[in-house]
Amino acid sequence: MGVGSEFKKGIIRENPTFKLLLGLCPTLAVTTSVKNGIGMGLATTFVLLGANFVISVLRNFIPDKIRIPAFIVIISTFVTLIDLLLAAYLPALHEALGIFIPLIVVNCIIMGRAEAFASRSPVVHSIADALGMGIGFTLSLSLISAVRELFGTGQLLGLDVINAFYEPAVIMILPPGAFLTMGLLLGLLNYISGRKR
Repeated sequence: MGVGSEFKKGIIRENPTFKLLLGLCPTLAVTTSVKNGIGMGLATTFVLLGANFVISVLRNFIPDKIRIPAFIVIISTFVTLIDLLLAAYLPALHEALGIFIPLIVVNCIIMGRAEAFASRSPVVHSIADALGMGIGFTLSLSLISAVRELFGTGQLLGLDVINAFYEPAVIMILPPGAFLTMGLLLGLLNYISGRKR
């Protein structure tokens, strides 16, 4: 498979959220606003890129018996970097994402790509895979958070969009709203892909 195909598959065909149903804990927890969704998506993309790159470069040097602990140390390094960067330069976002930044270490998207792809693929393919999966994850979080923020507050990115004629449905920014939004979007996307076939 070419580099372009590796990149594109993470956005649509193997989208981590809507096709593979991976990383649902942060997806459901932090998507109360578009700002949070984009921030979490970009933080995860940063970790994916760094981890896939390093694991792909070191894949022939890491013994099979210690590969999972080695992957976790590599992933933890990049999670610590993004955690410190967010705390230093975007403290409000860092506070909003809270515990879900350190939990990127155990996000199954990151570990799955490290084990299933980066440890078996050349560097360029691993970077393309990480970018595709990261962008796909970021787009998914952005879509979910846009729906939740719009119907839950009547705003989008802090701007009044439908507040003049709409009474916000507060449930949309609460945990049940996350499940409701995820279920409806999954159903809609499955319906659309079924119609295309």
